[in-house]
Amino acid sequence: MSETPPTHPAPLPPSLTSLDRTLVMGVVNVTPDSFSDGGRWFEPTAAVAHGMRLLAEGADLLDVGGESTRPGASRVPVEEELRRVLPVVRELTDAGAVVSVDTTRARVAQAAVGAGAVVVNDVSGGLADPDMGRVAAATGAVYVAMHWRGHGDVMDDLATYDDVVADVRDELAARVDALLADGVRLEQLVLDPGLGFAKPGSDNWPLLAHLDALIALGRPVLVGASRKRFLGHLLADAAGQPAPPHRRDDATAAV
Repeated sequence: MSETPPTHPAPLPPSLTSLDRTLVMGVVNVTPDSFSDGGRWFEPTAAVAHGMRLLAEGADLLDVGGESTRPGASRVPVEEELRRVLPVVRELTDAGAVVSVDTTRARVAQAAVGAGAVVVNDVSGGLADPDMGRVAAATGAVYVAMHWRGHGDVMDDLATYDDVVADVRDELAARVDALLADGVRLEQLVLDPGLGFAKPGSDNWPLLAHLDALIALGRPVLVGASRKRFLGHLLADAAGQPAPPHRRDDATAAV
């Protein structure tokens, strides 16, 4: 693998690959049970309007997701995920947005790319659906592989590490090898440490402090800290009550 990762993955449009800075991803949750916004953008019209506001505020690309991945969340049927996601992806891309689809399902990823998405953001890194690597290879989309150990209803039971930085690095390296074996091109790949996913609050800070360990794998790194639980614990009140999601924005910006 290359020792010096490119600034951005391929095939993002030239308007983004020409930027010599970290890209900012705006999150559009098309779910009724998002931990972050409580379903405020669940209806397609509201989701599209929210996405356009994020672009106006400076987002470089928009991540559209139709299934909550919060701790304890139950899965939704694939047809429902498609119903939620595809109209929003189409409208935002028609409006000129660069769109990422947040899904662990190959069928949803393929349909969303067909509707205009150029990034597949898979929080399972291809582990949740054995067809995901093949679809990522066939579509040629940018593919974000996040560190993951299980779905939202079980992930808190899987948060055991010998060395969280080394373990996450090694497990992501194994995913890179598996995805390359499926035909995904190296330049498509982005890696994500998976902050908050199967990680107690204290394990997230070493990952943030040692992103160089992931960058050494030779790919760009995506950091998704927005309103996560570990920030709520950081901002707990005198009684130890974590700050609610809407009070974590300053900490998110600092990260």
